[in-house]
Amino acid sequence: MKINERIDFLRKELAEHNHSYYVLDTSIISDFEFDKLLQELVKLEDENPEFFDSTSPTQRVGGGVIDGFKTVAHKYRMLSLGNTYSEEDLHDFDTRSHKLTDQEIEYVCELKYDGVSISLTYENGDLTQALTRGDGTQGDDVTENIRTIKSIPLKLKGDYPANFEIRGEIFIPIKGLEKMNKLRNEEGLEPYKNPRNTASGSLKLLDANEVSKRPLDCYLYYVIGEDLPSTNHYENLQKARDWGFKIPNEIEKHSNIENVLKFINKWDEDRHGLPYEIDGIVIKVNDINLREEMGFTAKSPRWAISYKFKAEQVTTILNKITYQVGRTGAITPVANLEPVKLAGTTVKRASLHNADQIAKLDIREGDKVYVEKGGEIIPKVVGVELKDRDLFSQSTEYITNCPSCNTELVRKEGDAKHYCPNAESCPTQIKGKFEHFISRKAMDIDGLGGETIELLINEGLIKEISDLYHLKKEDLLPLDRMAEKSVENLFIGVGKSKLIPFERVLFGLGVRFVGETVAKVLAKHFKTIDNIIDTDIETLISVDEIGDKIAGSVVNYFSIEENLKLINNLKESGLQFVSTIEDTTKSSNLNGMKIVVSGVFNQNSRAEYKKMIEDHGGKNVSSISKNTTFVLAGENMGPSKKQKAEDLKIPLVNEDEFLAKID
Repeated sequence: MKINERIDFLRKELAEHNHSYYVLDTSIISDFEFDKLLQELVKLEDENPEFFDSTSPTQRVGGGVIDGFKTVAHKYRMLSLGNTYSEEDLHDFDTRSHKLTDQEIEYVCELKYDGVSISLTYENGDLTQALTRGDGTQGDDVTENIRTIKSIPLKLKGDYPANFEIRGEIFIPIKGLEKMNKLRNEEGLEPYKNPRNTASGSLKLLDANEVSKRPLDCYLYYVIGEDLPSTNHYENLQKARDWGFKIPNEIEKHSNIENVLKFINKWDEDRHGLPYEIDGIVIKVNDINLREEMGFTAKSPRWAISYKFKAEQVTTILNKITYQVGRTGAITPVANLEPVKLAGTTVKRASLHNADQIAKLDIREGDKVYVEKGGEIIPKVVGVELKDRDLFSQSTEYITNCPSCNTELVRKEGDAKHYCPNAESCPTQIKGKFEHFISRKAMDIDGLGGETIELLINEGLIKEISDLYHLKKEDLLPLDRMAEKSVENLFIGVGKSKLIPFERVLFGLGVRFVGETVAKVLAKHFKTIDNIIDTDIETLISVDEIGDKIAGSVVNYFSIEENLKLINNLKESGLQFVSTIEDTTKSSNLNGMKIVVSGVFNQNSRAEYKKMIEDHGGKNVSSISKNTTFVLAGENMGPSKKQKAEDLKIPLVNEDEFLAKID
């Protein structure tokens, strides 16, 4: 046998054994025999470097230490799911789903693993990239670390698509964490708190050799791409199992929400016997074409939801209630607690939300309170043990003045929170606005941090954001902690921020309800800050993903004279207020048209038609109304949707007619 043939044989043999052991949980050969084959392959590859292959089993040990992780844009947005905590919420999700379509809905139920989301890209059967979720539009490239996880195939088998992504969850099994902590205890080190945080930290290690020593595992649960074997999510997962992926066996299909609830209740009881941690159930619409019809909100898909199990709860003493001021002036009451262990971490503080919540639960200082992690992340007080209350306990009087500037608080009708209206002079609000503006996701100004911002505010050198661009070296050098190098780094960071694209500048302004995604939508649609300033609520609402609340906030922000002065000052400082987001519009043939895409098509996919609509100036809408311009109707269009179009006299346009419109 030739050397290259022996190398190919060993690679295939070892890959098959890896798959059997780490995915199928069966052993074909002993560890000793496996190690002998691996050592032979390592020797042959070292002696014959011309046969190098990045998908070889020998590459799982990692590529050594790297300087950092590169940020890469997701081809398909990696959105988080909306959460629900009750049967009533789940019935509401089912009702909303049926309103978006007149077709039968089949749900797929999956366990919600408590780990770290990952997106893997395969080209011609080879693993080429692994990205974390990041902010949903871009994530960190952790490919080298992912290659060390033995349950993730480096090379696929069978009839896989040429190019696709598969998403899943990286996690550490409970026994794996216990084994790690046993070793740490023996070495006198602090044990790891919980599997999820440990998995997340492991994935971000800069030394892939160290990552390879961690007992990381991965379940995959979502295949995405242009040329998938089926338009059925469940069937695609079964095919992915044949390609070599570790697909959970617990996935089930159900035709109604009652059976979904039975699945949830079963796993709420049985989850404690699993070898890994789960914190809920994910429910997805099975039909991929139907998903496209249902669409997305700015943050999550409308066709999926996460049902979270009741959180772990503990009791402790509430020592004191304090109040935090946010950068928008919102006041948040905080419970300062007697430290207590909760879900693997020590909790000292918890949210009390607002005055109504304090009054509703009658929460008082000195109470024994019930604390849980809302959504398993943020601790919150959910109840009081009244029988243990002190007889002389006093009801909580919610503060009337800002704890930062003593301005009298206001509370708008319909708003749960109190606000400090002193946006121009409240020290905490001013600091918060600066910290938001310089943050990594906004202007990303190196050389500036919270302490430096506070120092500059206290010295009277900055009062509004634009003051950052008028700082002078001679004013900074005499200050504490501001040596020559520090000042130089600050000016370099401020200078670089002038090149930050418009959508991030818009996000950095801190307009209420305008997060990263909404800022990008606004920048792409309106192109310039002046167009946003001149627009009205109706025009904003017509933009995809912009609702009444966001539109009202945007119009209100740009109606305030001080904010317009700030924009002009930042313009003069050289910041970017014109969008550089690539305009993919090919014509204005569909300008102003609202179009519903429904049915099955022959010439192009539903996704391709939706892109064509946007490329030619139209807007995709999910349901038919009197404002719909026309329906792009394919075969098997739902009868009730068709009837509604006819009742409202909305034209039905077929594929050929549509293509003629845009040509």
